[in-house]
Amino acid sequence: MNTKPSCPTPVTSENVSVTSGNVSITSENLSVTSGNASITSGNASVTSENASITSENVNEQDYSHGIKASDTTSGKEIHPIRLRAVFIGLFFSAVICAVTPFNNAFRNATPLGGGHFPLAPFFIFIWLTLFTALLGKMISHKKSPSIFTGRELFLSWILMVTGSGIAYTGLARTFFFNLTVPLRFATVENRWKDILQPLLPKSLYPDSMDSVNLLYTGLKHGQDMNWLSVIKQIPWHTWLTPLMLWGIFIMLCYWVMLCMINVLSRQWVQNENMNFPLLSVPRTLCDALDRQAIFSFFSDGFLLAGLMIPFFLHTLNGFHFYFPSVPEIPTLVLAGPYFPEYGIFAGFHKLKLYFYPAFIGFAFITSRQISFSFWFMFLLCGLLSGLLAVMGYNIPSSSLGTTFGPTLTLPEETQMIGAYGVFFIFIIWLSRTHIKGTFLQGISNIKSTSFLTRILSRFISSKNIITPSVNISKPSPTIKDATDNPELFNASLSAWGGVAGIAALIIWCILFGMTPGAAILVMGAFFMVMLVSTRIIAQGGVAYFTITAAPIDGIIAFFGPGFFTSTGILIAGVMQKMLFLDLRESLMPSLLHAAKIHEQIRSRRIIIAGILLVLPVSIIVSLTAMLALCHKYGLQGLQMEWAARTTFSVYEKIFQVIDNPNPAGEWIVIFSIAGALVMMILVICYKRFYWWPLHPLGYLTAYSSAMRILWVSFFIGWFFNTICIRYGGVTIFRKVRYFFIGLIIGDFLMGGIWAFAGLFSHNSYQVLPG
Repeated sequence: MNTKPSCPTPVTSENVSVTSGNVSITSENLSVTSGNASITSGNASVTSENASITSENVNEQDYSHGIKASDTTSGKEIHPIRLRAVFIGLFFSAVICAVTPFNNAFRNATPLGGGHFPLAPFFIFIWLTLFTALLGKMISHKKSPSIFTGRELFLSWILMVTGSGIAYTGLARTFFFNLTVPLRFATVENRWKDILQPLLPKSLYPDSMDSVNLLYTGLKHGQDMNWLSVIKQIPWHTWLTPLMLWGIFIMLCYWVMLCMINVLSRQWVQNENMNFPLLSVPRTLCDALDRQAIFSFFSDGFLLAGLMIPFFLHTLNGFHFYFPSVPEIPTLVLAGPYFPEYGIFAGFHKLKLYFYPAFIGFAFITSRQISFSFWFMFLLCGLLSGLLAVMGYNIPSSSLGTTFGPTLTLPEETQMIGAYGVFFIFIIWLSRTHIKGTFLQGISNIKSTSFLTRILSRFISSKNIITPSVNISKPSPTIKDATDNPELFNASLSAWGGVAGIAALIIWCILFGMTPGAAILVMGAFFMVMLVSTRIIAQGGVAYFTITAAPIDGIIAFFGPGFFTSTGILIAGVMQKMLFLDLRESLMPSLLHAAKIHEQIRSRRIIIAGILLVLPVSIIVSLTAMLALCHKYGLQGLQMEWAARTTFSVYEKIFQVIDNPNPAGEWIVIFSIAGALVMMILVICYKRFYWWPLHPLGYLTAYSSAMRILWVSFFIGWFFNTICIRYGGVTIFRKVRYFFIGLIIGDFLMGGIWAFAGLFSHNSYQVLPG
């Protein structure tokens, strides 16, 4: 048993339970002195990061008490999840999807669904929690159960999170730009009419230029019409066919994401005991509600102190936004002028220091090893460009050639192409036994004469599930607790369902002009990047995340642009822009969080039913709301310059690849290989040496534009986490933790208040990054 100490003193942890496959190890008053403890039992490998007194492990002990399906809370039996939880989540998800385009694109207010801990769902969740607690206190003399339990609100929140990302950057923000830019912006100078338009599959794009122009200019007198009248005036005959065909593609992608998460959920949630910092605060609130302690929770002195900081900060700055005579407290410091433009520190010439209380709170909750790696690797990699210049390697940006990365500006940033590939192999290697067992179980079921009956019964029932990571010839005992069965539905069904979904996507791509080889490689690259990014977001507590290099960049770097046909690169570029390029509101991390909360919910049916309802409803409502907004005000009249500019850039790069297919420069290949080697060293050291301080996730975000915003927050959170643990121990840490929870709650409460105020004004003060 290899251990990694994360602090010099042993820590006592009561009732620590580690489950791997069918092996359960329980120890009372267990003294833990390790971080990254590796426990191997049979075919299962369990890795618990920073398992001593990191914030996650302390939180897990506090949060899990009294909220598992088989436990009791405050002496009362926990009731099963009721359908009202799904209905509430579905209703508010639809409301968020309907309002978000207007709020974000027209009012330019604080994004309602931005990031992977979106504002609107959490704001609604807090008020629902307080309302439920207040109502429960008023009718506490009655024997009837409360209107909502904490676990029910937890489920409603995750359903709102799942749907809210679709409403804007996750899909709707650039969807109609993707379908109209090559038609609307074709000119004699850019030659798109001659080169690009003949390649556009007619069924995937609107067939009427009048309808396209109407989208940009809006209906005549549209601003004076009510929303229902605007929706009736939309030329649906032009949009229905593209919407249906792209809808098939989107739903297939979402299905594959759901299946991939379901296959890996046991490995990540149980076998590796992965931490989920973004779930910590809502889980704390749900625990307090179930213990009828929500008011004592909000009266905690440390939490109130944390609440006061964002309250004072955003009250003052918000009034300054509307009344400039009111002073403000700057939350952005330009540190770049303090560094020389040339020399070893040239990479910091544009350095900025952002102050976001909520992100500091998440950083405090995150593993110290991961939070340290984020800010340290960001600064370390920032030295590389200056170091190369000092050594005489002045590599021009033009050597990048044509790339699709959203923030890829320097050749050295292409290290991420190799790094993502190696880390993907690493997480698959860790899951190899589990994945193999899952597919073998599926094959065993196929051979059975009662295959269909078994699949249906397992999909519907939450009991009698065979653990796929054990020998399939020996059925495992009946699982009585949701914590022993983390899959949302049958793992073997999801494994083969995912394969079928990818096959359907490949066929979809081939039907619209891609070669089979290109379709297979593109889909593999898409979901590889998505899976790695999901791991970064969920395990690292990164609420705001962007990738550096695009999936297609790696294919072009190693196979050359000639690997694609002209139609193939066009379809690949548009698909990538639609779902796999801007991951600030991507769906897959939300699905992983949903799999994690399944630990606290007895029935799997309620979660999977909610997800399968929320996804199509959110797509339909979001795209309808965006269409109505465009026809009411005109797309060119909305504050969507970023969406127009980046979509135009994608088609411009597609044109460059088609018109001038130059291979990637040698520096791209060199840096990609270097990134792979660095990541290989990091994962080997991380697994083999107990003293190794760096987590591989830190390297993956070193060149992300998100880390340019978040690195200060991770530094502050890591610093206070380390100080608390080293000099105060667990007792002080548990108290101080509420201060940082207060920072998170306060920031999002103020963000929700100002966002609501922004709905009734022409501009809005933004609390969180857009």
